[in-house]
Amino acid sequence: MEVEFVLLILSLLFFISIIADKIGYKFGVPALLLFLVVGMLFGPHGIGAILGNRGIEIGTETAQALSTLAMCIILFSGGLDTKLSDIKEVLAPGVTLATLGVLITCAVTGVIIYYIFGWLNAVVSVSIWMALLMAATMSSTDSASVFSILRTNGIGLKHNLRPLLELESGANDPMAYVLTTTLIGVVLTAEAEVTALPIIQTIVIQLVMGTVLGLAFGTGLMALMRRVKLGNEALYPIMVLTACIFIFAITYYLQGNTYLAVYVGGLVIGNSKFTRKRQTKSFFNGLTWLSQLMMFLMLGLMVVPKELLNYQVWLPCLIISIVMIFISRPLAVLLCMLPFHNYMQRDRYMLSWVGLKGAVPIIFAIMCKANGVPYADLIFNVVFLCTIVSLLVQGTTLTYVARKLNLATQPEEARTLEHFDMDLPDEIQSSAREVEVTQRMLEKGNTLREIQIPPKTLIIMVRRGEDFFVPTGASELAVGDQLLVIRDKDAEATY
Repeated sequence: MEVEFVLLILSLLFFISIIADKIGYKFGVPALLLFLVVGMLFGPHGIGAILGNRGIEIGTETAQALSTLAMCIILFSGGLDTKLSDIKEVLAPGVTLATLGVLITCAVTGVIIYYIFGWLNAVVSVSIWMALLMAATMSSTDSASVFSILRTNGIGLKHNLRPLLELESGANDPMAYVLTTTLIGVVLTAEAEVTALPIIQTIVIQLVMGTVLGLAFGTGLMALMRRVKLGNEALYPIMVLTACIFIFAITYYLQGNTYLAVYVGGLVIGNSKFTRKRQTKSFFNGLTWLSQLMMFLMLGLMVVPKELLNYQVWLPCLIISIVMIFISRPLAVLLCMLPFHNYMQRDRYMLSWVGLKGAVPIIFAIMCKANGVPYADLIFNVVFLCTIVSLLVQGTTLTYVARKLNLATQPEEARTLEHFDMDLPDEIQSSAREVEVTQRMLEKGNTLREIQIPPKTLIIMVRRGEDFFVPTGASELAVGDQLLVIRDKDAEATY
C-alpha cells in the first residue's frame, strides 16, 4: 500500500474522529467510543472490504510498539497533571484501590470467567490462569474518560472524589500491568508447576523497583534541568518527553515496573518548578489525547466484526461485562474502603460505578497477541466488547448517577483564556480570567475607574477587536471589550 494513501486515510481518520468527538459531547456519547467506531468503519473489515480490501491494516508488532509508546505518554502525563497537594488527603484510599482493588477485581472476575466459559460451553474451555489473564487485562480504570464526560456536562464531584479517582486511575495501571505480564508468563509456561510465592515476589519487586526508579530519575531530571539552560526554549517539552521514554526503557532493563516508574517520574516532575512548565504540560495533554485517539482507532482497525457476531463470543462477553460492572468493581470498592470511615455510602456507590475502561485494556490485549498467548484473539474480542459495554453503560449514565446520588456539583471555574495567551504558575495564589464588558457594567460610567471592580482584582489589559492596550483609570470601555483580569483565588468573582 502506498505511503501517501496510508497518510491520506490516517489524516481523514483523525479529522473524522475529532469531529465525531464534538458530536458525541452533544449527545452524551463518550469520545473514545466514537474513535473506535471510526476505526472499525475504515478498517479492512469495514469500508475497506467494500473498496477491495484497501482499508488500513495494523500488524501485531506495529500495534505493540505504538501501544507501548502511547501507554508511556498517557501515564507520564497523568503523573505530570497530578498535584501532590490534592492527593495528600486521599493517598491511603487511592493507593488501596489502585493495588488491592485491582487484585480483588482480577481475582473475582477471573474466577467467574472460568465458570462462565465452562458453563456456556463457549468457543474454548479456558484454564483458571487464562481466565485470570483475561480479567487482569481489564482490571484497571480510566479516569480521563470519566472527567471528560463530567466536564462536558458541566459538573464536578463532591467529597474529594475527583482527586481520589485521579490517583487510583494513575496508579492502578501499573498494578494491572504487572498482573498481566506475570500471568502471561504463567500461561506460556507449565501452569501446573506454578506456585503463588514466586508470583507475589515478582509483583512486589516490580512495584518497589518501579517506585524507586521513578523517584530517582524524576529527581535527577529536575536537577539536570535546573543546571542546563537550553538555547531554544521549545526544546524543554522535548527534553521532558525524552526523559519520559528514558525512564520507561531503563526501568525495563533494571527489572522494575516500567509503567509505575513513568507515572512516579511524571509525578515528581509535575510537582517541581522548571522552565516552560505550562507549555510542557499543554504539550503532554495534546500527546495524551493523540495517544488515546490512536489506541481506539487502532483497536477499531484490528477488530474482525464477524467474529463478534458468534453468540458463543458475545454472550460470554456480555455476562463478563455485567459481572465487572455490578459485582467485581463494587465488591473491590466495598472491601478497600472499609477502613476509611469518612466516605459515605453514596460516595462508595459512585466509586463503584466509575469503573470505566479506556485505552489500557487494549494495550494489554495487544500484548497478549504479541507474546503468542493461546487464544489471544479471544482475549482481544473480550476486551473489545467489554470496553464497548463499559463506555455505553457507565459512560452515558455517569452524569445521571452523580446527580441521583447528590454528588454532582458545579466544578471550580477553570475557564481558559481565549484572547490572551498567558497563565500564572501554580505557586502564585492568583488566577488570570477573561471578562467581557456588558452594558450592566457600564451603568455608572464607561471609564475603568467608574466600573465596579471586586476587591483584590486588577485589570491589566483590554482587547478591542484585534487591538490590545494597557488601560488606565481614564480608559474608556465599550460593550464587547475583553478584559484580562488578575485576582486572588479567594477574591469575589462577580463583575
